[in-house]
Amino acid sequence: MTAPVDPLDRIAAALERLAPPATSVADWQNHPAYLWTGQGARAIERIDAPRPELLRGVDRQKQAVNENVFRLAAGHAAHDMLLWGARGMGKSALVRSAVRAAQAPDPSRIALVQTGTDALDTLSALFAQLGRVGRNYLVFIDDLGFAEGDSHGPRHLRSWLDGGVEARPGNVRLAVTSNRRAIVSRHMSEQDDPLNPRDAVDDQLALADRFGLSLGFHACSQDEYLAIVRGYAEEYALDLSEAEALEWARRRGGRSGRIAWHFITELAGRAGKTLAR
Repeated sequence: MTAPVDPLDRIAAALERLAPPATSVADWQNHPAYLWTGQGARAIERIDAPRPELLRGVDRQKQAVNENVFRLAAGHAAHDMLLWGARGMGKSALVRSAVRAAQAPDPSRIALVQTGTDALDTLSALFAQLGRVGRNYLVFIDDLGFAEGDSHGPRHLRSWLDGGVEARPGNVRLAVTSNRRAIVSRHMSEQDDPLNPRDAVDDQLALADRFGLSLGFHACSQDEYLAIVRGYAEEYALDLSEAEALEWARRRGGRSGRIAWHFITELAGRAGKTLAR
């Protein structure tokens, strides 16, 4: 016969199950990058990113991102960044590449912290940890988008960027990539209000306006696509047929840096080579 369970023990156990798990404190000083999970951080020993010179067709964007990240690494005034536009044009690769380049003179001065969109509600806990560390951080949210009707997420992010009591600390800046310039989806029905037809649209655009640096990425031309392919082929000493590269892109319905990299991966595989970046 089992002993009766104390009601207080049952209540305590129930409360423990309901309480969110405590976030663990990471060693924020000794690694180049981290993955924030919402409950804590996992150290990443190496940032996987192409060298800046291999990112072609986005020269203006590359210069702006590199300059901004180097300012942050040096402890100077720097912008939060929104990189938006066409898929596969190197938005996330550029962020990673810029941080790795900024670490070259002194790895201790800046680190990359990537967080998933499912951990946005825990950014306050992340900022609280980073704000106490004598190092600069770029918090990276890749492929951000909000579900239709989600007003909580965009307003919370606006508060962190500028104007809220929980704004990110001075040694932290945000880098966000999105397929949409406004991040949140927009519909013609948003302009149907006969009294204030622009209110809903302005409310959504207000999120994008909080980023000091907003850079658009557009599908590349044929010449730009071939320049990307040639750059990779030269880097890895691969024999290249430009006609085959164009046919590869045609079969995939577009031209982008990602499609160029997939073609280079195919060439390297045929040649029995690896592709270390």
